[in-house]
Amino acid sequence: MNKISFNNEVEVRYQTDVFIAGGGPSGIAAGLVAARKGLKVMIVDMNSALGGAGTVGMVPCFMQFGDGENFLSEGIGREVLERLEKAEGTGGFRGKAIQTEVLKRVYDEMIQEAGIDVIFGVRIIGVRKEKNDITHVIVAAKSGMYAISAKVYIDGTGDGDLCAMAEVPFDIGDENGEMMPGTLCSLWTDIEWDKVDQRQSEMLDKAFEENMFTNEDYHLTGISRSGNTYGGGNIGHAFGVNPLDEVSLTKAYISQRKVLTEYKNYYRKFLNGFSKLDLVGTAAIMGIRESRRIKGDYTLCLDDFKKRAVFEDEIGRYCYPVDIHPTRPGVEGFKKFQSEYEGDLRYKKGESYGIPYRTLTPIGLDNTLMAGRCISCDRYLMGSVRVMPGCYITGQAAGMAAYLAVRDNKTTREIDIKELQRELIKIGAYLPNYKE
Repeated sequence: MNKISFNNEVEVRYQTDVFIAGGGPSGIAAGLVAARKGLKVMIVDMNSALGGAGTVGMVPCFMQFGDGENFLSEGIGREVLERLEKAEGTGGFRGKAIQTEVLKRVYDEMIQEAGIDVIFGVRIIGVRKEKNDITHVIVAAKSGMYAISAKVYIDGTGDGDLCAMAEVPFDIGDENGEMMPGTLCSLWTDIEWDKVDQRQSEMLDKAFEENMFTNEDYHLTGISRSGNTYGGGNIGHAFGVNPLDEVSLTKAYISQRKVLTEYKNYYRKFLNGFSKLDLVGTAAIMGIRESRRIKGDYTLCLDDFKKRAVFEDEIGRYCYPVDIHPTRPGVEGFKKFQSEYEGDLRYKKGESYGIPYRTLTPIGLDNTLMAGRCISCDRYLMGSVRVMPGCYITGQAAGMAAYLAVRDNKTTREIDIKELQRELIKIGAYLPNYKE
């Protein structure tokens, strides 16, 4: 392999208290909490809008905010949902549907009200470290490369890019390194919802017999209602996609746009209410379910899920089932998914597991935190905590921890956990096991 040496001096263009990599739900929650406590906060994101999967990625619904008895994503999660409902951005339908353009504006307004500096079209390409501290992040933008320095850094990239560049160890995929497939979400129109009376997957066998699909993908999540005649599609799996490889992602984008024409034909031919179905558009980014799991001081694991675990350093609780999509097409993997998702790995009403603060502190870094999908957990718990309401929970905790670290000039491990929990409770966080 040919190599060249490339060295360059870059301007330190911005200095801030808290730097957040990634403007998805975890980064937004972290930024709002830290800024509202008076800190100077900067969020950079490679996309053109805040929100990540729920906006640019067109994921059509939030997944569950609560356990059927308790609203677990209290704090920023509730605020986002209520503001979106007030702006008529959920369509008024069950499942907390997302109208992406409305959610984009809600996020914009919240961030602007908090006085947070946001820059779009920025990609992190490196970090500078001294001992256990990140001192600068190096970014590439339209105007060129430059550096940003902060007192505390938060990795909300989903893929754990910031921590990986700082050489924090991580796990990825199953025992063979295989990852869950991605999905290129989509927007569909001309749906006659009053005529829809079937499970959207019930005619797949017939379609497979007629060779309508490239892959025999039995896991059809479906098109969710988000308006009077339109819906958001979480349909089609990009099997084998590697979210850390741009060549793999490129192939997946091209293949998934083709696959969506196959779903259009399937829905029109076999399902009531979809005879006029038309594809309006596809997301700008692939919906990624699995990527790096950064190693932290504690790894949240399947046993914690089964025990409904409680932790002394708990910063929130969550309840979404272990949702691990089959890594390959075919009926065998789908049956395994069904047995897990609809069996022991789904909670009853009122049940939840705790998320300890130690899952947010990456090994080997003293001024950096994680939030969202890349927190320290095993593959099973990543399959639960990765969805948006879970990201609000870990994000707001990271933002509050960053505030305490900056305020008291302490490392992220030296902050008072009880004070962190008290401060989270003040903003509404659900911490029923907190004790002085």
